[in-house]
Amino acid sequence: MKPRAFIDIKRKDPEYRQKEERIKDFQEVEKNLSEEQICQQASRCMDCGIPFCHGSGCPLENLIPEWNELVYRKEWKKALEILLSTNNFPEFTSRICPAACETACTAGLHEDAVTIRQIEKNLIEKGFAENYIIPCPPKERTGKTIAVVGSGPAGLTVADQLNKKGHKVIVFEKNLEIGGLLRYGIPDFKLDKNIISRRIDLMEQEGIVFERNVNIGTDISAEFLLKRYDAVCLACGAEKPRDLPIPRRDLKNIHFAMNFLKQQNKEVTGEPIQEKKISATGKKVIVIGGGDTGSDCVGTAIRQRAESVIQLEIMPEPPETRAPGTPWPQWPYQKRTSSSHKEGCVRLWNIMSKNFEGKNNSITKLNAVKVKWQTNEHGLPDKMKEIPNSDLSFDTDLILLAMGFTGPDIKKLTKALNLKTDESGKIIIDKSAMTSANGVFTTGDISSGPSLVVRAMADGRKVAENIHNFISE
Repeated sequence: MKPRAFIDIKRKDPEYRQKEERIKDFQEVEKNLSEEQICQQASRCMDCGIPFCHGSGCPLENLIPEWNELVYRKEWKKALEILLSTNNFPEFTSRICPAACETACTAGLHEDAVTIRQIEKNLIEKGFAENYIIPCPPKERTGKTIAVVGSGPAGLTVADQLNKKGHKVIVFEKNLEIGGLLRYGIPDFKLDKNIISRRIDLMEQEGIVFERNVNIGTDISAEFLLKRYDAVCLACGAEKPRDLPIPRRDLKNIHFAMNFLKQQNKEVTGEPIQEKKISATGKKVIVIGGGDTGSDCVGTAIRQRAESVIQLEIMPEPPETRAPGTPWPQWPYQKRTSSSHKEGCVRLWNIMSKNFEGKNNSITKLNAVKVKWQTNEHGLPDKMKEIPNSDLSFDTDLILLAMGFTGPDIKKLTKALNLKTDESGKIIIDKSAMTSANGVFTTGDISSGPSLVVRAMADGRKVAENIHNFISE
């Protein structure tokens, strides 16, 4: 590395496509840096003695300083080998990961952090472009077979890891296409679905079998799984959305965010939509929830030509820079503005929804109230109370509920497999992630609750190792 590069060379982030252009389609909004720019950005890595980006920041424990050094020296193939040694799918994480590695970057203490995510993206894409990435099926097979239920990031990671060890892996997916949340929950303007299909094609060439449009317990019995396979891994995700049980919730045109996003993703790829279309076209849209899913709804509604889009958040507006209560290298509590927010959205904080109003059984108005938050000793929001006489009303034609997820919707599956659960309905697992049923494991959000894609992948790698040890005994 260059000793003073993190001082002499300024951080360079990729630009977005022009707003007027990008809101007319669902293509990825982020541009790429040039090869020369990427090498310069990689040189900014300090190669510090304790790489917090690797330890504190990245759940996958990516060897970031090592591949940054090689990228700087333009040794792309070696750098890619190191990246792939810890990360099965850099093309996913480099597009949708919030880059906790960058917020833990030592250079970020006094200067701007290294553009780790963008370097990772260019590295994996160069790997595909230069044919460094080719199908590598295992030379020998063990004769063991594993069923993976769910093809989201955790399930795909388990499948990839176990296949590399020579086991036969069959992935069952209830939807028509593979990818889980990656395919159906994340808009194409953040993650083009051809990127997913490219990886799935590679995995199939390496010997993994994908069974699409198969519901366990309906199309295939749980008994079949237990008898047919040496191990079963449940990677169903945490799909149960958090509801908003306020008066008149039963009105029409109040929808969960994921139903809205899933339909649009299907439409982009040409997949049939069986249910009634949820459309924001010409409507006054209100998105309730200020997280990433809410932001995705904003960008999608704008592309559907909504008349207006308002995003409401019950929490207070975060500070523009890292709050003192989340010091480096912790994930910072601070305001984040996405490309979707920059496309024409009104964002309001400290707003609590009180009730809906409607006409002819359809939503026409949201009534709310302002709230005030007390902070704790770390300066973070703690206790909330309503502000008297602060009532607000919003005219609306479409409400999208984007308040996160409460956990997996797996009652049928747990019953069919006779799995023990705790009082909250969560599957009980041991330290190896095995359930009360011998040989049945869980991974990802079904185990930990709703979390990041990169954490699901990290858990998938750990559980895959546990499954390998179990079937190798």
